[in-house]
Amino acid sequence: MKKIKTYATGLFLILAGLLSSCIENNVPYPIIKLDITALEVEGETTGAVISTENRTVTVTLADTVNMKKVYIRKVEMTEGARSILRPDTTFDLTNPQTVILSLYQDYPWKIIAKQPIDRRFVVEGQIGEAVFYVNEKERRAIAYVSKEQDLSKIKIKELKLGPTGSTIHGYDGNATVMNFTGGQPQIVIVTYRDILEDWTLNVFETDAVKITSADGWVNVAWLYGEGLEGEDNGFEIREATSEEWQKVDASYMIATGGSFSARIPHLKASTAYVCRAYSGTSISTEKTFTTTAAIELSNASFDYWSMDGKVANPWEENSTPFWDTGNIGVTTASQSNSTPTDDTAAGSGKAARLESKNVIVKFAAGNLFTGKFIKVDGTNGILNFGQPFTGRPTKLKGYYKYTTAPITDLPAEGSQDYTRFQNYKGKPDTCAIYIALGDWTEPIEIRTRPTNRKLFDKNDEHIIAYAEMYSGTTVTEYKKFELNLDYRVTNRVPTYIVIVCSASKYGDYFVGGRGSTLHVDEFSLDYDY
Repeated sequence: MKKIKTYATGLFLILAGLLSSCIENNVPYPIIKLDITALEVEGETTGAVISTENRTVTVTLADTVNMKKVYIRKVEMTEGARSILRPDTTFDLTNPQTVILSLYQDYPWKIIAKQPIDRRFVVEGQIGEAVFYVNEKERRAIAYVSKEQDLSKIKIKELKLGPTGSTIHGYDGNATVMNFTGGQPQIVIVTYRDILEDWTLNVFETDAVKITSADGWVNVAWLYGEGLEGEDNGFEIREATSEEWQKVDASYMIATGGSFSARIPHLKASTAYVCRAYSGTSISTEKTFTTTAAIELSNASFDYWSMDGKVANPWEENSTPFWDTGNIGVTTASQSNSTPTDDTAAGSGKAARLESKNVIVKFAAGNLFTGKFIKVDGTNGILNFGQPFTGRPTKLKGYYKYTTAPITDLPAEGSQDYTRFQNYKGKPDTCAIYIALGDWTEPIEIRTRPTNRKLFDKNDEHIIAYAEMYSGTTVTEYKKFELNLDYRVTNRVPTYIVIVCSASKYGDYFVGGRGSTLHVDEFSLDYDY
């Protein structure tokens, strides 16, 4: 009997094993987006620029760094992620390097290194600055001289083509004379570390002076020209309807060798102008530009609000919204924390009162921004930053006052965010106001969920101009502020304007002090210097 029981038990186990082998594991793996959140390398000159949208990390290296052996000092990524990208390793970053972050899914990231090199090619009698072409096909430096210059006897005044410590073979120093007759190039070889590069040098004739571009804003114009180094170089300007030329004041001029530029303020809006460059007695051909009209911010006094249930909206009912808040997310469990107030800078109308507070399960920073709150994502939010805008203002002005509070709320313990911010607890909260102009093709999506977070990046390549202000002290009376926009380029036209105000600087990480309150009022844009 015992033997029969043993056989029966064995048969049951075999059948169970066969059945279990037929059962598929249909439990889906969770989808966790994996990001690199911090990267530090030896020899970097600025902090890494991380794009979670494009999954790229860009580092800028000093020209003394060997790009074939870039040492990784620090890496932070989404908790649980695995990768060959680790501290105390070296990577060849002469070309972009792809690394994989793995957990339940694989996420490819690209590590990109930039190494700006201060290259110089200066010849006697040069017009403007040299032009350098560096790509996979060629390395070429081109200088220009006047048509009176003898191309058979071009004296090289300065030549630097490689990084610090590099050697140029075929160049004997600043007294070197080369023949560039008939477009004939000269070849030199640059060596550094274990790298050898062939460089082509060209010298061509050009006009003695030329105006290369003219960018008309509203009350400001930027002019760019090239002339003979050492000559009296500058610009003249007049209204298109006038015959009288005005010499541009020397205080508006910036010169670098034979290249020169001017920032001309106090011009009339929506007006056609004519300009020309001069170098010594030579005068360039004329160039025409037209200034644009000023564009004002909508509801910048914050006088107009409406209510939609518990949600306070910073726009008049039945009007087109320009500003928005995170009130939709807050009011799922509480009252609006970004609201109108009669406590104003002007003594009349309304102002915006932005208060940070805890909403049952999560910290919510009082905020106001140009754009639109899209939807609630669990206890997080998805927003669009930016409103269409094509103006080029010089500054954002307004009034603010602020009550700071000790930081009380931190991210969940054990998370990377908690590790980053745990030492902030008890320190004074900080308010933030910033403005950005950029040529994005659509509003910038912002996501606050930690697993797929995407925040505003002030190093975004689309940004044309940017300014910011932070304050961690209490200001009891309204105080005027001015944010002077730092333009990274002058010839690109914005498509969107982003303005963000927050009572807690790190509110995107749900970090801040309960009760921190920022009042803002009477915003406006300036268009002159």
